[in-house]
Formats: sequence, C-alpha cells, structure tokens
Amino acid sequence: MSAVPQAREPILLRDDRDAICTLTMNRAQQMNLLTSAMLEALQAAFDAISKDRGIRVVVLAGSGKGFCAGHDLKEIRALKERPKIEQLFAQCSRVMQAISALPQPVIARVQGAAAAAGCQLVAQCDLAVASEAAKFTTPGVSWGFFCSTPGVAVGRNLLRKRAMEMLLTGEVIDAAKALEWGLVNKVVPPNELEAAVTELALKIAQKPPETLAAGKRAFYQQMDLGVAKAYELASSVISGAFAHEEGRAGMDAFIEKRPPPKH
Repeated sequence: MSAVPQAREPILLRDDRDAICTLTMNRAQQMNLLTSAMLEALQAAFDAISKDRGIRVVVLAGSGKGFCAGHDLKEIRALKERPKIEQLFAQCSRVMQAISALPQPVIARVQGAAAAAGCQLVAQCDLAVASEAAKFTTPGVSWGFFCSTPGVAVGRNLLRKRAMEMLLTGEVIDAAKALEWGLVNKVVPPNELEAAVTELALKIAQKPPETLAAGKRAFYQQMDLGVAKAYELASSVISGAFAHEEGRAGMDAFIEKRPPPKH
C-alpha cells in the first residue's frame, strides 16, 4: 500500500479564545511571505472577522522565527508585466486597509524579522508588541525598488525623518529603536511575548465593543483622510519599480543570493 499523502497545513491559522482571534501566518519556511495566496487568506479572514461580533480583538502573528519577510520576489518576477504587478499591489493595499477598517483593534505580535511589506504590516496594525529579537527594515531601495507601499504605513507611524531614514537607507533597526521611533508599543523578552500580547488584548476586550469600533473608525477618518489615494499612488510607483530593469536586476540578485547591483 502506498502512503496517503498528508495534507499541507493551512496557509493561515485562526484560533478564537476569550473573544480574541489570533491569526497566524503559517509559512515559516518561507518567512510568511505575502504571496497572493497569503493575501487572499488574510482578506478572507478579515472579511469574516468584521462581521463576527463575538470577536473583540484580533492578534496577527507569524509562525517560525520570522514575522513576515514581505512580498515574494519570485512571484513578482514571474508576473513580469506592470499591469499584473499592479494587481498584486492593489490586492495588498486592500488587505492593509482592511486592517484599519476592521471594527476590532488589531495587535501585531512580532517575534522576529519584519521586512518590507512585513514591516508595513506591523505599522498598519493598530498596536504592536515585539520581542527583543525582532528586527525591522524596508530594504527595497538597495535592490532597485523603493519601499513605496510600506512607506504609506511607516510614514503614518513614525516621525517623517525617521520614516525617511528607514526608507532611504534600507538599514535594519532593532526592537529597542522600533520602540523609540514609535513603530511598536512595547518590547519584551522573547519568552514573555505571548503573555504580554494576551494581557493587552484582554484589557482591550473588556471595553465596550461599539465604543471601540466607533472610536477606531473616527480616529482613522480624521488621521488618514488620504490613505486610499496614497496607496493608489504608492502601488503604481512600486509596481513600476519592479517592472523596471533596475528592479528586475535587483530581484534576480536577491533571489540568487547575490549582493545588490551597483548603480
């Protein structure tokens, strides 16, 4: 008898407990890349949660050592044509905006590296708690595709010059600096991360849900009136960068584990 092939684990795990929904991106070996499949799973989960009044708080987590390494450059390289690349970034922008549109507050639980669109994901969440082992970077500029879409969320969380420092240098910042710069709310030892996030989530879950929903909605309405247009512009810019010869050369170097091309 031949062995029955085991089903692959779901790309996104959902665990509901004490009115808290934990969504875990479940592709540890791929650093939880934001592939079109991962984005589709996140969008479906957010759509379902938005109608679930039994959920008071959402925790967004990543499996394995890294939180999220951003987009899958192999997928983008295979798309080749700018319109197809733009479709992917439009899909990502919808997911990011869905986080802000959720009536429930969303907490990022960041145990490791958050790079490019992964850093964007942290910035887009309402709150973020990080392990001391977490690191953050928007490295696209080094490879020929400026992190324009991550810049929308990062630029709305950090002081402008801090955001520009991340975007223009592509350098990695550690958890302590992320806390100092305002990218995360709290930094704890790795073994205390889950407990710290749960404590924060339970504290928020005790608040009146309609008040939370209305307050969150009003906060973003008055802070980010132009976010949809900002994402539209940034998606166009970053799609053009990936379709340009500089971006394609950078993708090839990144995927083939070579240093960035010199310009």
